[in-house]
Amino acid sequence: MDFDGIAREYMKDLFKTAYSYVKNVQLAEDIVQDVLIKAFERQEQFRGESNYRTYLIRMTINRSYDVLRSWSYRNYQLTNTFTSFFKNSKSTEEIVEERNNNKELYEQVFNLQIKYREVIYLYYYQDYSVKEIAILLDLSENTIKTRLMRGREKLKKLLKETEVIFHE
Repeated sequence: MDFDGIAREYMKDLFKTAYSYVKNVQLAEDIVQDVLIKAFERQEQFRGESNYRTYLIRMTINRSYDVLRSWSYRNYQLTNTFTSFFKNSKSTEEIVEERNNNKELYEQVFNLQIKYREVIYLYYYQDYSVKEIAILLDLSENTIKTRLMRGREKLKKLLKETEVIFHE
């Protein structure tokens, strides 16, 4: 398969996966570009033990973890936090209205710890089964089931807290 074909077929899923980890459009695009280039250069190394989409998503997850662990990402996050704190001039009403207009559930998924976010994202947004997620993340199926259960509980709690804030 040529590079354009691979990119067209998998780019959207890879971007969503990368974004679910780094929560930054530019970083997610960079990760996807890196993954697609490496996958294309190393096509002969693909052993066919899983489907190609799963292979690319695993590469995307690994690259996302690399970015999250990097010093430059941590430095960027710190700088971005301070900048957004000082630039935030919206009133409370505007912030509440903005949150209501966005997809609240999707937002709250991103507020979960990464170990819960990744399984919820892969299960509900990428439609992977528990078994496929276990293979993809190299964990046992029971661990995936536990993380899904705990992630749902944490998500429910976050949504209730948000609802209380909106109704006060």
